[in-house]
Order: sequence, then C-alpha cells, then structure tokens
Amino acid sequence: MADKYTRILTVTFDGELSPWEVPYFRGAVIATMGNESNLLFHNHDGDEKLRYSYPLIQYKRIGGKAAIVCVNEGADVIGQFLSEGKTSFNIGNRSGEFNLEKVTPNRALIQTWDKRFQYRISKWLALNSVNYRRYLDADGIVEKTELLQGILKGNLLSMCKGLDIYLEKQVEVKITKLSEPYTVRNKGVKLISFNAEFTCNMFLPNYIGIGKNASIGYGVITEKKEHKKEENKDTETNNDE
Repeated sequence: MADKYTRILTVTFDGELSPWEVPYFRGAVIATMGNESNLLFHNHDGDEKLRYSYPLIQYKRIGGKAAIVCVNEGADVIGQFLSEGKTSFNIGNRSGEFNLEKVTPNRALIQTWDKRFQYRISKWLALNSVNYRRYLDADGIVEKTELLQGILKGNLLSMCKGLDIYLEKQVEVKITKLSEPYTVRNKGVKLISFNAEFTCNMFLPNYIGIGKNASIGYGVITEKKEHKKEENKDTETNNDE
C-alpha cells in the first residue's frame, strides 16, 4: 500500500489572541464570508445539521497569535477566506487587526512506527458525561491515568478514521505527565480540561487537534522537543475565564 500523506497548511496572523478568544476568532472568520462560506469553516449546513467528521479547518492560538490549521480539503478552501483580504475583526467585545503573517505548507505521514515519539497535548477535553463519572470513581492516579490513556488512544483513532488513514500497527500510548484537571469555559459552559505529556508510536504533526472542540483550539498536540518557551503561554494557562 502506497504511503498516504496528510496535507497540513498552517496560516498564522500577527494579531494577538487570548486563549478564550479563539471561538470569537472563528466566528469573525466565518462572518467575513457570510452565507457563502464553505461547510468546512463551520461544520454545519444551511439546515443547521452538523458535520460530525474530523474538523479540517481548526482555529488556534500559536505563539500567542491567531492561527488556522487546515487539513487536506481544508487547505483547498482556505483561499475563500484569504481572498476576502479583510484584516480588521471584532473579537468578542474588542476589535483588532489580524494581518497575514505566514502560510506554511506541509505534508505529514500520520502512521505508526517502530519507535515512540514524545508529545504534549494542551487544553484536552478528555471527559464526556459518561467517562467523567468513571474518572471520578477511579481509584487513585494510576487508574485515572489508565482511563485517560484509553481515551487518548480513542481520540487518535477517531482522527485517523476521519482522515481515512489506515494504520498498519496497533497504536500504543503512554501518558508520562498529567496536570491536575482544570476548568475552561466554552459558550458559558464549564468544561474539565487537562494538559499532558505522552509517548506514542504514531507520528503526529504539530498543532493538530484531537478530541472535543478540536476545531477551536482544544486538544492541541505539539512535539515535546519542539515545545519552545514562547509557546508555553498557549498551553500552560489553567483557566480561560
């Protein structure tokens, strides 16, 4: 079977963004295109039916600045937004300038390997209503970590399914460092989030998102060796309120 590469296009802007402003940035981008925006920008059609597959356009905060990570077909449609040429946006209750700073194309072979890679995941919304109860009932940190490892593996497999990636080997995940759970807010709803470090035998591109709300800056993965000091402020803030 021929190797299947995943196309990644990272678009960064010079405007600074707070962690809690990422959903507002998403809204500003979509508003720029009005009703003509492609489905991939917002993941719902005109009848408000949701697209439940893996998000191919993901809004981020990278190095403290606004960014959009486009995956496969997402890279094909981002030009619809960029061609508008708009740089001034309303972000929540403020207006700001977001000039295009850099466009970085990449191809990633998301696949299992014979070695392990070290990663960091930030603002990971691992727990839904069912596994939240399982997490609370787990006996001690070891059992809690094992539960989260299973969820992390499931998130990775779900991403691969959404990207039509066939894995030749079993995915192996081990959480090596785990933050205390902390609260974030999305649309006024409190959610439990984690920061973690983990090893995995799968290669993952920087800034790809997994899990719940991956399209708006949650569950962001970076290679640990490339986790530079200036990026720490994106991943170590334990509260978005």
